Amino acid sequence: MSFLLTFAIILLSVLGTPLFVIFGIISILCYHSTSDMSLSLISIEIYKLATSNFSILVAIPLLTFSGYLLAEGKTPERLINLGKTWLGWMPGGLAWMGIFICAAFTVFTGASGVTIIALGGLLLPIMVRHGYPEKTAVGLITTCGSVGLMFFPALPLIIYSIPSGANIDQLKLAGIIPGALIIFLLGAYTTFITLRSNWKPSPFKIKEALSSLWEAKWEIPIIVIIVLAFKKGGITINEVPLVISFYIFVKEIFICRDLHFFRDVPRIALQSMVLVGAIFMVFALALVFTNYLVDQQVTAHIFDWISPYITSKWVFLLVLNIFLLIVGSMMDIYSALAIVVPLIMPISNQYGINPLHLGMIFLTNLEIGYLHPPVGLNLFLSSIRFKRSLVQLYKDTFPFLILLILALILITYVPALSLWLPGLFSR
Repeated sequence: MSFLLTFAIILLSVLGTPLFVIFGIISILCYHSTSDMSLSLISIEIYKLATSNFSILVAIPLLTFSGYLLAEGKTPERLINLGKTWLGWMPGGLAWMGIFICAAFTVFTGASGVTIIALGGLLLPIMVRHGYPEKTAVGLITTCGSVGLMFFPALPLIIYSIPSGANIDQLKLAGIIPGALIIFLLGAYTTFITLRSNWKPSPFKIKEALSSLWEAKWEIPIIVIIVLAFKKGGITINEVPLVISFYIFVKEIFICRDLHFFRDVPRIALQSMVLVGAIFMVFALALVFTNYLVDQQVTAHIFDWISPYITSKWVFLLVLNIFLLIVGSMMDIYSALAIVVPLIMPISNQYGINPLHLGMIFLTNLEIGYLHPPVGLNLFLSSIRFKRSLVQLYKDTFPFLILLILALILITYVPALSLWLPGLFSR
């Protein structure tokens, strides 16, 4: 690719050209520059992606639409009230509640923006009113915008299975302990801070607790549906998105009546499908580009280049983590998964790294990428939502960033955290 073309592509990126357009241009130029490769291979690659992974890809619009319905309705208020009445009496109880609810919303929407925007304005005043330091509350909510990416049926977890070829049934088990570890570290730290602050417990009142439980009675079956997906003889992986989306639609429109069918549903469908369309376009064209690189044996050349210098699996994982942290701060998670996974997989196989373990490393790194400067998406969203400067948010989120990096180290160098449950249930 000539210098002028390279400069033009960089200029288009700087000017804000959509990412899928950039990948499309690069793919066309790469295929065109190779005399034995036809441009028709681009459409063939996209067709292969759609047909070979249809049951997985169809989950993306269903789950995204469901997540947007939940966020637009009164589900956040009901869940927050449920957590406040049941956990508000214990140190850090509201923080634990916030982490769990944020993780649940991130699982369904696959987007930290929806979680921060939908829940931030509700959680922050409650936590501050009960004596939580404001900077701790803001830091926690900003961090929790991307917590939950490793829990099934989170979109990044599902999408990782496509380029990696990892079994989705095993991936859903692999993410449980790493995801729980992150939640535990965040919750434990916030509890510690709470005990050192002017925390004001919310007295436990059985009448209010039972009332909030009754109000949230229609949200509980969603958890039951997901649990059934982990049970043999329960709902299959392909059925989960359909069952969940149908149930949430009926609950929000006809049972709880949080949303109006004609007034709200078209608007929410449009918003959610814009995100889905962006995901599909970026993912498809990024895979076309990486398939070209694989066909040209770029990964083999990379391995030949690094193998004399990196002979240990553990050193490779260290270098990989540094690389992914940089990628995560500069690129959205879906593009990163589509581009980097196919390139790294052959190299990681040479070092004997299990694809399930690699998946948890990828998702943890990209989860951290939402948070660290200079381009962490959660920081920008929180800056807008809470009207705080980015510099202040850097300070607010720094302790939580350190905790996530600690979790990353444990997930990277203790493979059993990712592999124990899949191994246990495969026996």
